[in-house]
Amino acid sequence: MENIMADLKPKLATVDPVWARICDEAHEAIRAEPLLGGLIHTGLLHHPSLERALSYRMSEKLASSEMSEQILREIADEAYLADPELGGAARADIMAIYDRDPACHRFIQPVLFFKGFQAVQAYRVGHWLWTQGRRDMAYFIQMRVSEVFGVDIHPNARIGKGIMIDHAHSIVIGETAVVGDNVSMLHSVTLGGTGKEDGDRHPKIGDGVLIGAGAKVLGNIQIGHCTRIAAGSVVLHDVPPCKTVAGVPARVVGEAGCAQPSVSMNQVIPDEA
Repeated sequence: MENIMADLKPKLATVDPVWARICDEAHEAIRAEPLLGGLIHTGLLHHPSLERALSYRMSEKLASSEMSEQILREIADEAYLADPELGGAARADIMAIYDRDPACHRFIQPVLFFKGFQAVQAYRVGHWLWTQGRRDMAYFIQMRVSEVFGVDIHPNARIGKGIMIDHAHSIVIGETAVVGDNVSMLHSVTLGGTGKEDGDRHPKIGDGVLIGAGAKVLGNIQIGHCTRIAAGSVVLHDVPPCKTVAGVPARVVGEAGCAQPSVSMNQVIPDEA
């Protein structure tokens, strides 16, 4: 019995419940909509792992006459092989989107259809290239992500795991921005600078922050963990943890209202705030 268990340990260690569920959902999706069989087979079921599927999906989306699908796929495969945390972050992002987005009912949706998820995974590859000193290639990835998805994330920005960018239209994240774990943001969010200054000039977003649609967070400021930033706000100064800010310019209007705003996704500010 001990010998059998010893033989099983390597196999058990490779079990990937996220990928297994994606594959199960892929088969169900093909049964429900056979016309998507080609897309789902080539995008998911033909690959042995989530990492390989993400490499394929990124390369298909970002390829152009300037850079072939094959080259981009080899770059992404290299990144996922060299840094296993990229695959871990992708899984956390899938779980975050499934948990927080009421329009997401299956794990396959972010991988196949949600440009916010796809843009963040491509950014992660670009960031890996940046850390390897391959900055021109990282800039190329940034350019193509912006052109294809409408999401402009500088490859030097640092973004945590468990990220949900809902709708993901017109997202801008600057060069020295830092985004913590388990952050949620909606469309048209900017994490930008305030002028032409060089150096560390972009916001630092704590863990568990919820950033509403159209919010602008500008300058080298600290946004405390588990804070809510109301839609349309312009934040120019540090924000303490666990607060709600709103307005132009933004001010503290109350407590965050819950322990994890980025998970609850509650964007309603009480009238008395």
